[in-house]
Amino acid sequence: MLGSQDGQLERRLQSLEKHLERENPVLLKAVQSFRELDWIAHRMGLLDTTESYATRVPWWPLISVLGTFSAGKSSFINTFLDQKIQRSGNQAVDDKFTVICFSKEESSHTLPGMALDADPRFPFYQISKDIDSVAVGEGKRIDSYLQLKTTPSEILRNKIIIDSPGFDADDQRTATLRITDHIMNLSDLILVFFDARHPEPGAMKDTLEHLVAKTIHRADASKFLFILNQIDCTVQDDNLEEVVAAWQRALAQAGLTAGRFYQIYNPNAAQPINDDTLRERYEAKRAEDMEAVMERVDRVEVERAYRIISVLEHTAKGIESDVVPKVTDLLATWRQRVLATDIVMVGALLITGLVMFFNSSMTLDVALEHLFMSFDGSNASTAAFGLAWWIHVFAIGVGVVAVGYLHFLNRRFHAWIIGSGIEEDEEHPELPDLIRRSFKRSTRPIRSLFAKKPAGWGGSARKRLAAVLKDTDVFVQNLNDRFTNPSGLKGVDNPAIHPAIEESDNSSTGNSSS
Repeated sequence: MLGSQDGQLERRLQSLEKHLERENPVLLKAVQSFRELDWIAHRMGLLDTTESYATRVPWWPLISVLGTFSAGKSSFINTFLDQKIQRSGNQAVDDKFTVICFSKEESSHTLPGMALDADPRFPFYQISKDIDSVAVGEGKRIDSYLQLKTTPSEILRNKIIIDSPGFDADDQRTATLRITDHIMNLSDLILVFFDARHPEPGAMKDTLEHLVAKTIHRADASKFLFILNQIDCTVQDDNLEEVVAAWQRALAQAGLTAGRFYQIYNPNAAQPINDDTLRERYEAKRAEDMEAVMERVDRVEVERAYRIISVLEHTAKGIESDVVPKVTDLLATWRQRVLATDIVMVGALLITGLVMFFNSSMTLDVALEHLFMSFDGSNASTAAFGLAWWIHVFAIGVGVVAVGYLHFLNRRFHAWIIGSGIEEDEEHPELPDLIRRSFKRSTRPIRSLFAKKPAGWGGSARKRLAAVLKDTDVFVQNLNDRFTNPSGLKGVDNPAIHPAIEESDNSSTGNSSS
């Protein structure tokens, strides 16, 4: 079974490399660097042998649309795709996360959540396990949380869009927030929608807490765009500025004081604006902000390429700068505690054994001598001495085995105590688990107590990791050559700098090329 899983992983990586060879040769080389990280992580126990860092990264641009109910998320997606693929309305019309991808089929199709949970090519592979970890039993109800929709819209070729349910009045809040966190970590661009009809803080408390307060200090905070939708509702009172000010105050109270805030509406569903001057002002504002939003959407593929290299670099640096030093410190603490306990334990056993030995030695000799005299009086003394000697040797052997057994129990006990004491890290939630896994592997019974470095971390691992970090700089330079041209030269025509990118296979569906 394990071998088949290893083979499945290798086939997935080979399929990914085949696709990237056509789409982006720079990222193709990045897969090889991910393989190097896998080798290190497998030796250190950070990854199972059936796992790869490369499969944890969505290699296709991922755009997520989050926000409150009735904020116009689905209408925006329908307009963007020029197809009514999502239901829309003033109430909560869709309570699932919907993954939308391209298909060559002329008509759209809706597939259940298990199509995402069981397919490693999509960003929700085995998400049911994560749901179960925060809401026991809910993982079996994956179809209640996720669905997959396909569309022939060419604008979505080689991209994925995720439409989310609103945050309000959600009976499955814990699991929903877990999926939302998963989406935010994987996405290249996140559009956070608010309803201009309800801009006051009370109506979007949960959204402010989860999508603003918890995201503003992220290293990738720039991928969040905050959009006030349906501003046409302010036409009647002509109070757009007041509504926008109230909305921005609410965001500021949540900690978001910088960045651009977008204001849009759907002209197909907007209230009629009879005043020409007013209509021109609203249309101009919408056009300006929509152009800015769509510009970010168009750039998502470029940002995706840099993000993948950033993940590669972040993972490599995390192993070297965070995991290794922390596990090294934990091993030093563990070693000191085990040795201290061993000294106390062995000392106590040794003193007890010596006392028992001297107290029982003469008694044992006399008893054995009387026993043997009943059989052979002439040799009773010699036979008694010999048997007593072997009994003492056996007792010492039993004592040594007992000490060894207690030593390994001692190792295991302190490893459990120290491992259980590793604190969670809100800023880097994945780090504690990596530290626990490496520490557990480093304290296995077959490993020396005096090994100072984590298991699997040696000269070869250090050299490979250094090579990966060096490669990330080269990858960034290659991406810069491809996407920028500060010199003004026509380097884009140079295939040595800008490898040709062929159009993806027409038979692909979404990111199914991998």
